[in-house]
Amino acid sequence: MSAMIKVILTEDHPLVVEGIKAMLDHQPDLTCMATCGSASALLGLLKTMQPDIILMDINLPDTSGIDLCKAVKQLYPAIGVLALSINNHPSVIRQMMDNGADGYLLKDAEKSEIIAAIKAVTKNNCFYSHSVTMTLRNADNHPLPSLTRREREVLELISDGFTNREIAEKLYVDITTVDSHRKNMLAKYNVKNTSALIKLAMINHLL
Repeated sequence: MSAMIKVILTEDHPLVVEGIKAMLDHQPDLTCMATCGSASALLGLLKTMQPDIILMDINLPDTSGIDLCKAVKQLYPAIGVLALSINNHPSVIRQMMDNGADGYLLKDAEKSEIIAAIKAVTKNNCFYSHSVTMTLRNADNHPLPSLTRREREVLELISDGFTNREIAEKLYVDITTVDSHRKNMLAKYNVKNTSALIKLAMINHLL
């Protein structure tokens, strides 16, 4: 039997909380271990609770989910964060990606999509709902630049968790060359960090 996936829901609308909690608790391998309606309440819970996933609203009464996501990922990098929002604006989605979110769902997502997202992130994959993916693709009027063969090799190894030094050894190149490829890709796709780069590449099937 697989281990129970523990979820904390951070959402300040009671009806949404009630609906999502009931949905999660009806799944045999999911449990909503706690709910909270603010950033401060979540940070308090995390001092004593260790969820696998946080379902996080972006519009919270005390702090934006964008800032809260960054704080949670700095303090508890192993916890998966799934944004749950009515906001489908590309800049907001990208800010969440830049701050370490592992996925982004709209509140009108189907039950099956929410469950699939939670399970995907638990397995260290990222998950963006279909409508979010389409929003990001349509945000630019021009197609994304493609990866060169060497950039693809470097990015695949980064996504597999290898360090720059290990990648250099595997590809028989200097470590500065690997770092140069990484920086070039960040600039090419206008993202702030490697995590956001990997997520963008996966969303757009560049990997």
